Amino acid sequence: MKRGKNIAGAREKVDKTNLYGLEEAITLMKEVKFGKFDESVDLSIKVVHKSMQNIRGSAVLPAGTGKQKKVLVLCKGDKQKEATEAGADYVGADDMIDKIKEGWIDFQAVVATPDMMKEVGKLGPILGKKGLMPKPKAGTVTENVSDIVKELKGGRVEYKADKTGVIHMMVGKSSFENASLADNIKAFFNQVLKDKPSDAKGNYIKSLHVSTSMGPGIKINHKGIDR
Repeated sequence: MKRGKNIAGAREKVDKTNLYGLEEAITLMKEVKFGKFDESVDLSIKVVHKSMQNIRGSAVLPAGTGKQKKVLVLCKGDKQKEATEAGADYVGADDMIDKIKEGWIDFQAVVATPDMMKEVGKLGPILGKKGLMPKPKAGTVTENVSDIVKELKGGRVEYKADKTGVIHMMVGKSSFENASLADNIKAFFNQVLKDKPSDAKGNYIKSLHVSTSMGPGIKINHKGIDR
């Protein structure tokens, strides 16, 4: 019941009829935080489009997510050294593919060079279910493994809208400085706008909310968000 009282008290401090400025929303979010741990900061963007499955893309959060991401690179030859020097957690070829077939999934991102995709494609039933399959459009199938590994380790995230047209994304931790959270939110929001499908009509973004993982959603006036 204690958690119920905490969330009820937090909700009372948030005016659901109000559109908060970005900085104001972040400050209020921290004021109503009641978790006794470093909660994640979550962003929810409601988009309007006839086909939600087409709403997807990637963005780089300048302040990172606050969560360490283990990156696996599937490549051969000199590319393995390049991947290792860039900071990849795991590097290999057929040996890593065999481990995955046996059930190993101790990573949150996978990069592959084009010459590996014939074998990597066979991992579709495993990696696809977890959203880890390398894709050319996402930049995770590439010869330039160094840059993509550095992006993934430094704050690159992938997003897609759910069936209701909402994009959910972790944009940091409650312990982040307000300015860092604002920078991440602006970067992510603007990237979603940049990725707007060419056939999207009218107001593409319907609403924007921010919250800690346990706290109430706070509606942001997204009309004023720009870099």
